[in-house]
Amino acid sequence: MDSVQSSQPEMAKKARVQVAHPMLAMMGMLIGGFVGMFSETSLNIALPQLMAQLNVSTATVQWLVTGYMLMVGIVLPLSSILTKWFTTRQVILFALIDFTVGAIISASAPGFGILLFGRMIQGIATGLILPLMFTVAMQIFPPYKLGAAMGMVGLVIMFAPAVGPTLAGIVLGVASWRWIFWLFVPFLVIALAFAVTSLKNIAEVTRPKVDFLSIILSTIGFGSLVIGVSMASDRGWGSAVVIGALVVGILVLAWYTHRQLTMEKPILNLRAFAIPGFRMGAVLVMINFGIILSAMYLLPMYIQKGLLVPVALTGVIMFPGGVMNAVVSAVAGRLYDQVGAQMPARIGFIISMVGALMLALTSTATAVWYIILAHVILMIGAPLAMSPSQTHGLNALTGPIAADGSAIMNTLQQIVGAIATAIATSLLGIGQAAYIANGANNAAGAFVNGTHYGFYFTFVLALVGFLLALRLPKAETK
Repeated sequence: MDSVQSSQPEMAKKARVQVAHPMLAMMGMLIGGFVGMFSETSLNIALPQLMAQLNVSTATVQWLVTGYMLMVGIVLPLSSILTKWFTTRQVILFALIDFTVGAIISASAPGFGILLFGRMIQGIATGLILPLMFTVAMQIFPPYKLGAAMGMVGLVIMFAPAVGPTLAGIVLGVASWRWIFWLFVPFLVIALAFAVTSLKNIAEVTRPKVDFLSIILSTIGFGSLVIGVSMASDRGWGSAVVIGALVVGILVLAWYTHRQLTMEKPILNLRAFAIPGFRMGAVLVMINFGIILSAMYLLPMYIQKGLLVPVALTGVIMFPGGVMNAVVSAVAGRLYDQVGAQMPARIGFIISMVGALMLALTSTATAVWYIILAHVILMIGAPLAMSPSQTHGLNALTGPIAADGSAIMNTLQQIVGAIATAIATSLLGIGQAAYIANGANNAAGAFVNGTHYGFYFTFVLALVGFLLALRLPKAETK
């Protein structure tokens, strides 16, 4: 009896899958994931240039952001079944090569259509890498290091989108937007080298039967939802096409959900939502990602078109917030190990509300230091709530369903991110139209008024996140 009891703590110290060098095994995915998440926001700062050079409207150019996230959201639900048909190495190597090809296509695109095509190819890669980062980390790190490991993954998820506009602004200050994509290639080659030399297979290939109807329903459902919201910024929310796309998306997703819950071996095990800890963690992560992407979509454009700041300086203005995001992301992961998710999540959403409200109170003459401060505050709050909420949710799952939980959380995160960006675009247009309807003809003033509508949306997301975080349980005393 004593020997059995003494062995239990020892087992708790071991990872589910033993790997000699866990960090080296993760490095290829972390670099690939960083590039993927960097790609989500790096173009935000270039959107004004792209609108002028490619002769497209704000509603059209937003597809470079939402189209990318749409593809990520379509691929993510398939990650669980793909890892049962192909080895971890095969999936990651394909993803990194795929991303490289997409980056080259975008970098050399002659027009908007080819550029969007290249972006969507990149989205496939990100949709494969993101869930595997979490799944592999959960398997190869021991439980007592899990908070720190998830914090490291959270650092990639949070820091890359935040620093994207800064690095892209520096690139745009000396070269064209095409070099943003050329910049991806050397990092992807390095990631590929790590994956070839250090990544091991962590799951058994069982090759179960594939339910193609579920794949079709998932693609149509998520696709229609994002397309409907995205078209609203151009056609209006009352448009028959917009309403039709939203209705189709909701109905098809309801069919997809019912099918997954009633199948013996679903592609995505949505039964994970029956577990309260996972359900709460997933919802908080989705809200947090909506906060980040709506704000990071609006802020670079506000700085350029509202304050009339040059693109290179815009990147510099956003740099302190990106650095703060990285620091807080790293600390928040370890904070979960010590105090749980309740306190960091609540405080994080309160701070996010302050940052969003500050951005909503700007004007065409707002001082640069104020913008930097508001961005820094937002970048303290969002990652402080993100990593603990994510770990809280995934920690509630055990066994095979853990992989499905990771895919679910990341899928909905991307879909909500795409929808939040599209809603921010729609509100931007509504705010501009309201300003002009009042008889004003100042383009910068109209744009600033539009961003106010968008930032109030960011504030509402943070408020909802805080109210939900009140329901998080206290951490167990150790």
